Amino acid sequence: MVAEGMLTTRQAAERLGVKPQTLYAYVSRGLIARVRAADGKGSLFAVADVDALAERNAQPARGGERPSGPAIRTELTLLEGDRLFYRGRDATHLAERWTFEATAVWLWTGREEPTARFAPPPAALAAAAGACADALPGTARVVDRFKAAVLAASVADPLSLDLRPESVVATGRTLVGALLAGVPERALPSGEGVAARLWARLSAAPASEPGVRALDAALVLLADHDIATSTYAARLAASTRANPYAVVTAGLAALDGPLHGGAGALARRVLVHAAETDPVTALAATLRDTGSVPGFGHVLYRDRDPRARALLRLLGDLPDPRGLLAVARELAELARERLGTFPGVDFALAVLAELCGFPQDAEEAVFALARTAGWIAHALEEYQSPPLRHRPTGVYTGDR
Repeated sequence: MVAEGMLTTRQAAERLGVKPQTLYAYVSRGLIARVRAADGKGSLFAVADVDALAERNAQPARGGERPSGPAIRTELTLLEGDRLFYRGRDATHLAERWTFEATAVWLWTGREEPTARFAPPPAALAAAAGACADALPGTARVVDRFKAAVLAASVADPLSLDLRPESVVATGRTLVGALLAGVPERALPSGEGVAARLWARLSAAPASEPGVRALDAALVLLADHDIATSTYAARLAASTRANPYAVVTAGLAALDGPLHGGAGALARRVLVHAAETDPVTALAATLRDTGSVPGFGHVLYRDRDPRARALLRLLGDLPDPRGLLAVARELAELARERLGTFPGVDFALAVLAELCGFPQDAEEAVFALARTAGWIAHALEEYQSPPLRHRPTGVYTGDR
């Protein structure tokens, strides 16, 4: 007798329209989990897992290739037709109308709170985060200070292990403030919003209204993006019932690399090189050195990255004495004509950082702070799901 909600190997294979051998190949690749039958002689598969894999297999490949990781059901983010949606709302529209804080609350709760504001964290947490980050050398990146601040805030929060939804949401608000508390101010903030407070930590120059608005929009557009590598790491941590601080730490660890959070800095080098020479020279140099153009194209989009288009449109309101926007347009046109690709959000973020005179690690800092909202949202989903449900199977290839 097969337990309710479970399928035998034959039933699961038929439901997927594949052979049993193919089904076991899915298991070995971590695309679906199996459990041993009570008699120990066969395998069983959850109906929900089989249906999720069938649904995923039926979807057309995005960007010419199909993601290869395990299928994870989520109500948070949808990528469809080169558009990005947060809980059914077009993210580019939210970036025009809502603040980062309102977007975070929407992702966390599904509630509209357009005037949401995240107050600075309690004094004890702010002091701990600041002291821990201040102990780092002056050469530390902003993201390094974020990591230290999260660790210190976790230790200082006696309720860090409270995983009830309302408590996790409160922790999310605190966490964003703790990240900011870990980075020294270079100027007085122009307002109480997260974008204004972040600006004051990235630049000593007075904040302009269009600049803060563009920075806020960047935070909104980067808040979540399907199951990216760092988000998967965060969900894995949450599946073990790690607290939200540990979840964000896991996300920050996976983000810390040139192929994820560091991609914006690489794109900025191309932009600066193009401004100092010309777009053709800059493009030729990066192709020669790396074989690719950082900040252009994306596996999940076919013709355009909606986040880049929305952010680049907002940047037209910023002062541009060096003509960077014209250079960016020339680079984008050249990349499309010669390489058949398009500017991604990392490139748009690089243009924002260079226009505003932010430090060289600013792109990664903006990305990390923004994606913290997404990691907390995914943690909330994981906390409501069965624990330890993500268990890919290793395929041994060594000597026997």
